[in-house]
Amino acid sequence: MTVDITSLLRPDVATMEPYTPILPFDVLSAQLGRAPEEIIKLDANENPYGPSPRVRDALASMPYPHVYPDPESRHLRRALADYTGMPMDYLLVGHGADELIDLVMRLFIEPGDAVVNCPPTFGMYRFDAAVNGARVLSVRRRADFGLDVEAVVAAAADEPRVKLLFVTSPNNPDGGLLPNDDLRRLLELPLVVVLDEAYVEFAGLEQSRIGWVREHDNLIVLRTFSKWAGLAGLRLGYGAFPQPIIEHLWKIKQPYNVSVAAQVAGLASLADREYLGANVTRIVAERERLAEALSEFPYLRPYPSYANFILCRVMGRDARALKEALAARGVLIRHYNSPGLADHVRFSVGTPEQTERLLAELRRLEAEG
Repeated sequence: MTVDITSLLRPDVATMEPYTPILPFDVLSAQLGRAPEEIIKLDANENPYGPSPRVRDALASMPYPHVYPDPESRHLRRALADYTGMPMDYLLVGHGADELIDLVMRLFIEPGDAVVNCPPTFGMYRFDAAVNGARVLSVRRRADFGLDVEAVVAAAADEPRVKLLFVTSPNNPDGGLLPNDDLRRLLELPLVVVLDEAYVEFAGLEQSRIGWVREHDNLIVLRTFSKWAGLAGLRLGYGAFPQPIIEHLWKIKQPYNVSVAAQVAGLASLADREYLGANVTRIVAERERLAEALSEFPYLRPYPSYANFILCRVMGRDARALKEALAARGVLIRHYNSPGLADHVRFSVGTPEQTERLLAELRRLEAEG
């Protein structure tokens, strides 16, 4: 008997659009026909300085790679409690913050429930909503990429099955911050607010609202080691969750979700905060220098950013063509083929040497017309 496998698929998954990730470095190198050392990669907000040297040493000498990891990441959560000021009972570690986004969806969403998304923003919120059978209520940001709080409130009031609201501060792709008063207004809604702080170290930890979780049973704050600690390739994130939520998340997470290597790397990073903090300071200084330099190009208009990237509106020329022209020269930046962003490009902040290469290529393109 021949079985039509496609007829057994979930119809919503069969028709959903896949997430489009950034290609890995070796694939990009092969596609461009350039050696990796010739490529300036400024398209994925990665930390150009990489992890702490202690991470490499710790990974080389980790004693138990053959034993399943601690399912509760106890040592790492204890170190995170010291780093965040949150009791470890509020903290849960994930295989990247992406896993925690999916876990929150699994905990709250039944097919047909709704999630509020505020594009342009991180694409994983929409993606995971689709995977979990949720409807997405898109409340677009204002022209300056600020959150339209009253529109969010109105959307939530009109939808009886809305359960989750995802907001990011600093927001990706523009780098703007969510004001305290706006967050307080959102927390008055009868839903769970998930605040993604993936880039908060570049804004200053005083901008974090992780401590608010103790005061609000409907606030979740997510963080990651990918950006400030340079561990994007090891996939390590964490979140602070109110007690009525975290007790149920423990039930549904995969038992061994965070690898031994990721836990070892996280501990080594937290033990070397001074080194990593100095790199964050260097990136912030380079962000300001890059923003000023980009503003000197008549066709680029950079937005103020509190993250490790700069979004620019491209005027008088094609943004996608600019991205492709730079890629042909070995400089990779991000272009979004999506509403509200088609005439924009995003530059991750690199080292001073990478900035100089980027600016030199932009000047050559400008000279060529």
